[in-house]
Amino acid sequence: GNPEKISEANVYIQVLDVNDHAPEFPKYYETFVCENAVSGQLIQSISAVDKDDSAEGHHFYFSLAQEATNNSHFTVKDNQGS
Repeated sequence: GNPEKISEANVYIQVLDVNDHAPEFPKYYETFVCENAVSGQLIQSISAVDKDDSAEGHHFYFSLAQEATNNSHFTVKDNQGS
């Protein structure tokens, strides 16, 4: 609350690593659901790749679009790896 004890400082940040390549699907996915598919049945597995190098490797998270989250007909599960 004391204006005499307030100061400002400029901070400059240099980003050393740039994500040159956005994650992408390694192939084209086309999925069909048969009329006799049962609830909980695995329909499609997908993966993504990122051409940027990473010593730790990449882990991607997939999610349904916001408007689909209220639709209980589809779910997305993480298979904890690839």
